[in-house]
Amino acid sequence: MQSVVITGVSTGIGWGATKVLIGKGFRVFGSVRKEADGARLKKEFGERFVPLLFDVTDEAAVKRAAGEVRAALNGEKLFGLVNNAGIAVSGPLLDLSIDEFRKQMEVNLTGPLIVTQAFAPLLGADPSLKGASGRIVNISSVGGKQAAPFVGPYSASKFALEGMSESLRRELLLFGIDVIIIGPGAVKTQIWAKAEEVDITPYSNSAYYPSLVKFRDYFLTTGKKGLAPERLGRAIARALTTKNPKVRYAVVPGRLMNWTIPQLLPKRFLDRTIGKAIGLLPS
Repeated sequence: MQSVVITGVSTGIGWGATKVLIGKGFRVFGSVRKEADGARLKKEFGERFVPLLFDVTDEAAVKRAAGEVRAALNGEKLFGLVNNAGIAVSGPLLDLSIDEFRKQMEVNLTGPLIVTQAFAPLLGADPSLKGASGRIVNISSVGGKQAAPFVGPYSASKFALEGMSESLRRELLLFGIDVIIIGPGAVKTQIWAKAEEVDITPYSNSAYYPSLVKFRDYFLTTGKKGLAPERLGRAIARALTTKNPKVRYAVVPGRLMNWTIPQLLPKRFLDRTIGKAIGLLPS
């Protein structure tokens, strides 16, 4: 039975990937931060789901989990690693708490590196293990290529993840381990409910506050029309299993308007369009 490790499986994309991969016959080792979530998912997915209890920023816990997976693999290599766990910190960069910015980078960038270092031996960096080398799938975002105002910390982390993934893909040629990026647009996940609960009143005296309100309303409306998590799960399965995968997959609802055209338009034109839409420029 082929095995995959996925971080952040309690909800959203990680849950969708777990559902799809188990349906295709994989065993999934899924990371959660709460024992109750692990028990819930074990009941939902059955014997092919194995919960791993760790936060991606906790090096010791991640290493212990890698040891558990190594023992379960019994000398075989790991088929894949999906670095999915992440958070979204928002707010005007000029007014943002530096601690919040550090937290964003720690979870979304340092966390995937911690996890990759721990599981790379199982994917093929350890030559004593049997089988073909595995693949790493890093979950980026449209925000890893196109940065919107007021989600600067999140976009910074995803732009950085894209760069780290490219370096890593080339470094891991040595071990035959491929690295693939999935860049989702809006997905129906708990991140939108969390975004709705974010208190923006600390910015009420900021010059950005009226624009921040407009952006949040647009952001939440768009998010609720996002793709189902299973759609991302299918993209992840494809990245892990197709013979000649692309280095990056953009999985974006309304792809023409939300991905293709913005990639082609001049940046200054997009600056003005966005600025006028949310009140950062005079109409």
